[in-house]
Amino acid sequence: MNRTLLRLLPILGVALVAIPNDSRSADSLLSLTLRSRTALPGKEGAANEKKSDWDPKKTAIIVCDMWDDHWCKSAAERVGELAGPMNEMLKTARARGVFIIHAPSTCTGFYKDTPQRKCAQNAPFAKTPGPLATSERWGTAWNWPDAKREGVLPIDDSDMGCACREKCTIRSPWTRQIATIEIAAADAITDDGQETWNLLAERGITSVILCGVHLNMCVLGRPFGIRQMVRLGKTVALIRDMTDTMYNPERPPGGTHFDGTDRVVEHVEKYWCPSFTSTDITGKPAFRFKEDAR
Repeated sequence: MNRTLLRLLPILGVALVAIPNDSRSADSLLSLTLRSRTALPGKEGAANEKKSDWDPKKTAIIVCDMWDDHWCKSAAERVGELAGPMNEMLKTARARGVFIIHAPSTCTGFYKDTPQRKCAQNAPFAKTPGPLATSERWGTAWNWPDAKREGVLPIDDSDMGCACREKCTIRSPWTRQIATIEIAAADAITDDGQETWNLLAERGITSVILCGVHLNMCVLGRPFGIRQMVRLGKTVALIRDMTDTMYNPERPPGGTHFDGTDRVVEHVEKYWCPSFTSTDITGKPAFRFKEDAR
């Protein structure tokens, strides 16, 4: 790598993070407590947990839309609060052999000269077993809710979910992934569904973990998101303490913003994939937003 690029990497938010030379941590299985919910009549919504061991070398974590800014002030503040704990979780997962994909949608051009962006662009083409999302939302491919598979979302986000007392003006202020989250030498950067699939195929990755924001929108709907990965046949899970929603609790069904997030997590567990907490990766207590006083 040339000296000019080495000087640019910190400016671009790309870190040459050393991965510990510890074969025991890299080879150890991820022991996850996966929580799911039944959709069976009479037992609908009942939670159950099971232990599952995942091979870290066949697992990827996709970081969804952890932008440097957001049109909603409270959403941006929560991303800022979540970013530090998420970065620590990613460092631990990376050291254990998990492949990290950073997916700051519409902002990958910021990283156009980095090895991590070129890694995604240069991965060999791999045919997907099913169609990728083609419909558009916010200028990118999108997986809309599937009425044959899932019910309507359990929160009303029709106002776009700003939880601020004085409602914010919708705009697109993000320019990159938040700098708090380090991008290591072995990571990749993409927001493209085909590039994501190419990266997974190249590495023989069968299991995909999603974290980031916002669960009721991008984490579910993006071309690298939960709906897409499940439809393509990957084993998928959500880190439920490493996400957030766009939900204004003045809208139905009420409660708090964090009640709304829990409801969407339960929706995902019921219709799409199980969830677990970051404790299963880090061994530390699960993350909790400071304003969550429940």
